[in-house]
Amino acid sequence: MKAIVSEKGQVTIPKALRDRLGIRAGEVLDFEAERGRLVARKQVENDPVDAVYGILDLGASTDELLTELRGSA
Repeated sequence: MKAIVSEKGQVTIPKALRDRLGIRAGEVLDFEAERGRLVARKQVENDPVDAVYGILDLGASTDELLTELRGSA
């Protein structure tokens, strides 16, 4: 696939590639030069919830905690 660079240095990524790679409007791409080639990679967003998921040790299983919160049936 080919694209033309505009006077402002802009390039439109062909739709087939955007769809295949899951690139959506507003996503950030990181650009690098590798061995004379331009390489674009989707920037990986660090989800703040993912960053802390599983770090708490509550000392009981999920079932035990829910039983404690809800009481016995």
